[in-house]
Amino acid sequence: MWFNRIKTVILLASLSALLIFLGNIFGGKVGLNIALTMALFMNGIAYFFSDKIVLRMYGARPLDKQQYAYVYQQVKDLAQRMHLPIPRLWIVNTPVANAFATGRNPKHASIALTTGILSLLDENELQGVIAHELSHVKNRDILVSTIAATLATAIGYLAYMLRYAAFWESYSSNRNRNGHGPFTMIIIAILMPIAATILQLSISRSREYLADKTGVQCTHEPLALASALKKLHRNLPHAHFQPNEREKASTASLFIVFPFISNGVLNLFSTHPPINKRIARLHAMAHKIF
Repeated sequence: MWFNRIKTVILLASLSALLIFLGNIFGGKVGLNIALTMALFMNGIAYFFSDKIVLRMYGARPLDKQQYAYVYQQVKDLAQRMHLPIPRLWIVNTPVANAFATGRNPKHASIALTTGILSLLDENELQGVIAHELSHVKNRDILVSTIAATLATAIGYLAYMLRYAAFWESYSSNRNRNGHGPFTMIIIAILMPIAATILQLSISRSREYLADKTGVQCTHEPLALASALKKLHRNLPHAHFQPNEREKASTASLFIVFPFISNGVLNLFSTHPPINKRIARLHAMAHKIF
């Protein structure tokens, strides 16, 4: 667990270093402050209202307490074990078997389950999934993701401004004050956002490993979560979001499994670790427990 937390800190520090480096190239403290202010404003709105936006995007409805009384009981028991407030529960009407947690802190948390996952998993497997999602709430992953998004967005803004500056610089024989010519500026402006995206996605993947482990420490049933992940992965070819659903692609990191079909090239830019690696880690935990 501590390894994943340290890894997250290192990755966030790397994003911060990229931002400072790019800000100094573009315009020193002025360029850095402009980009960071814009990023904080946009991601601040996302931080406070993303739960409402995401739930509305998927047409989520409150989970029926009578029909799904066992789910409410599972959530209540797990929340008590994790010393968390009981989150609001939602259902999303889609055959895509998945689940996600959202909300800026434990007091404003929500967990959404799809009709697909409720019909696919047994109660033990579903408990593992719910524990995983509650772990995201406990570990403040929405806050971590927002910080990463703020830094990555600021880098994107600076890169855009740097490309614009390089365009005008190309009409002048003089180099900019930092000694970088237009071609160098353009290369840096292209590579920095890519590096920021990879770091941001690495943070997301490390948080998934951490949520798996935190959830298992609560349920003491790693094989139940491993079985759930295997079922969800096998069901993906039959029910998944389409690549043209771009608004849903922006929320892919929220789900317990990546809700799109990806190939080997796209795996580098996946918000989730490979399922086989997650399952292998869970089986290793089971050996330690038993």
